[in-house]
Amino acid sequence: MAKPTPLSGFPEWLPDGRIVEQHVLDTLRHTFELHGFAGIETRAVEPLDQLLRKGETSKEVYVLSRLQDEDGAARAGSEKQLGLHFDLTVPFARYVLENAGKLAFPLRRYQIQKVWRGERPQEGRFREFIQADIDIVGAGELPYHFEVEAPLVMAEALGALSEIGLPPVRILVNNRRVAEGFYRGVGLDDVEGVLRQIDKLDKIGPDKVSGLLVTECGATEDQAKACLALASISGSDVGVIAEVRALAESYGAVTELLETGLAELGALIAAASERAPGVVVADLKIARGLDYYTGSVYETVLVGHEQLGSVCSGGRYDTLASDGRNTYPGVGLSIGVSRLVSRLLSAELVQATRSVPSAVLVAVASEEERAASDAVATALRARGIPVEVAPSAAKFGKQIKYADRRGIPFVWFPGSVGEDGGPGADQVKDIRSGDQVDAGAATWEPPAEDRWPRVVPKG
Repeated sequence: MAKPTPLSGFPEWLPDGRIVEQHVLDTLRHTFELHGFAGIETRAVEPLDQLLRKGETSKEVYVLSRLQDEDGAARAGSEKQLGLHFDLTVPFARYVLENAGKLAFPLRRYQIQKVWRGERPQEGRFREFIQADIDIVGAGELPYHFEVEAPLVMAEALGALSEIGLPPVRILVNNRRVAEGFYRGVGLDDVEGVLRQIDKLDKIGPDKVSGLLVTECGATEDQAKACLALASISGSDVGVIAEVRALAESYGAVTELLETGLAELGALIAAASERAPGVVVADLKIARGLDYYTGSVYETVLVGHEQLGSVCSGGRYDTLASDGRNTYPGVGLSIGVSRLVSRLLSAELVQATRSVPSAVLVAVASEEERAASDAVATALRARGIPVEVAPSAAKFGKQIKYADRRGIPFVWFPGSVGEDGGPGADQVKDIRSGDQVDAGAATWEPPAEDRWPRVVPKG
């Protein structure tokens, strides 16, 4: 059989990388639950027409088709077309509508699942990857303070990973009402079009964006200049609000919608400066291309790794979930877990202390005595100590080398016959230091830092 060729865009970590990923997932889950978010999981597929109803993502959806039915006949078009979900927001909106009568609002939910997106693979961008979302959804209304809370929960979750070597994060925030109020104030009605072009600033630069505003959105040179001036404003304190207002006044663009957005953005920046100083930064170029965002929008970058792009994004949406009679507004953010883990591993920022869970290898003196080794392993496992038994009754030196190759720190030697003819004491050896002591399977404990693999900063 020929050696298999890896598929680009479908990450498969080695065991130590999987330990890093699992630590990240456990830390995020723990933080979300500390804030009262309940976990859910939705199906992997959705009707294609639902997946395509928001945003510009039709080319990214993996469509499902059955090659054969139960009778072996070709089959096409007889079932509703299905696609793999490319994010967790659209499935969550459907989940809310289907279960609204059984849910308590405001609903606080987290969801950690794989998603599939047919885009060109590159560093940090995959076709199959894990996302971790939080959302707060209300029935009919959702107070603004949740738009303040959501990014601060994410800041705490990501901050909890700093102890393993995750670089500091910056959550860049804006408010769609500020942008729309300003654009309309300078005379631009194609708000969605302007937002789409402003969203390209980091990729293509201000000169090209200015040209697109003129050719695609009907802006004059002066209007395009005003939009770029707004996008250039940023800061981590409420002085940003006065700067935006002054710019709007200079263009005669102060509107009621702009003032509403500025009040909201100011409240977020003020709260964040107290609860997470320096983490949340107002950045007026943050647009988020999807058209269902209606209030606050967020993007998150790793300090020193900004070229990776956003590792966590989201915003406020008022109309994503609606059945025509009832509307369920919400606010949420999504972490690209696979992107985050990929950077932690590729930049060698973190490492696992070992690649296997086993803290102890129980040696086997002979195959006739394997039952004694199995009994020791059973006793240790009953006390929550991860153990494996040596695969063969080789010389003890070879069994120690086997443990060393696997990164197992301790080797256990079941007792043999003692000097008095009775059973001898078991002994356990720390193969890193060479220390070997008597031990009993009912009482011995490994050091806390050795019981399970840990994730630590590298270097």
